[in-house]
Amino acid sequence: MKGLEISKAFFEEYGRPMLMEQFPELMPYLAAGLCGSGSECLGYDDDVSTDHDYEPGFVIFLPGEDMVDRQTAFKLERAYAKLPKEFMGLKRSLMQPVGGARRGVIRTEEFFSEKCGRGDGVLSYDEWARTPEYALLEAVNGKIFFDNYGEVTAIRERLSYLPEDVRKKKLAGNLLLMAQSGQYNYMRCISHGEEGAAQLAVAEYVKAAMSVAFLLNKKYQPFYKWSFRAMRELERLSIEAELLEYLITTPNDSEMAEEKYRVIEGIAADYIDVLIDEGITKAICGDLEKHAYSVNDGIEESELRNMHILSAI
Repeated sequence: MKGLEISKAFFEEYGRPMLMEQFPELMPYLAAGLCGSGSECLGYDDDVSTDHDYEPGFVIFLPGEDMVDRQTAFKLERAYAKLPKEFMGLKRSLMQPVGGARRGVIRTEEFFSEKCGRGDGVLSYDEWARTPEYALLEAVNGKIFFDNYGEVTAIRERLSYLPEDVRKKKLAGNLLLMAQSGQYNYMRCISHGEEGAAQLAVAEYVKAAMSVAFLLNKKYQPFYKWSFRAMRELERLSIEAELLEYLITTPNDSEMAEEKYRVIEGIAADYIDVLIDEGITKAICGDLEKHAYSVNDGIEESELRNMHILSAI
């Protein structure tokens, strides 16, 4: 059984009854679920995941102190701590994991402030651009079991995906990086006999190409260790994950370089097809740099459009 399922079962068997029996007056103001950090919040947990920070539990979200005061919150924390210490063969930890609490009683404002810098999820264009996508994903992943107050659901909907102009700014910057690292610098490094530098160029290309794939699918990219897995699940361009993995796991000697460069150009061509299909580029060529500037030109908000093309990277 996956971590989210275990969390839901633990909540239904012990959490909900505790709340309804001991805190019925609070129920209109509460939400509960499991989201945030951890592979289980993405549905990617497996046997390896159980070696750390893996336990039955859930999050109880509280509104501000004007609705639920500190004393009541403390009582709720104690009640949560008294829930069974073992469930489905998994033990609850008495210590907080690295990075802070992932379970228990949390103020809604504090949770979202930690993920995106704003407790209400209302971000400026600059804040959208600067906040890592994996952090935004942690704000909206997992599952909310109930939300009587509606605050958590409203903020998650607000953060569900990037504003279109921010998406285009990120697309433009990453397309330019793909052009510089893959279409231009890779073979130059090979020509200089710099295989290490060529591998760095490939790594930059792959990193940028993965970002573009998620942006074109309008999906947040998770933390890097899950990026390949998540990319293989995308609706479009998922097949490119295998090609990108090939690029960073093969040598850069003279025998391989030409083949790898053909793969680099092939991926670029596939991405350009999607850009054209979406109607967000007016360039008609195979040069990703020209498409990058065309995408940037299509940003409606003038201040964001006029910022450096790499400002959202």
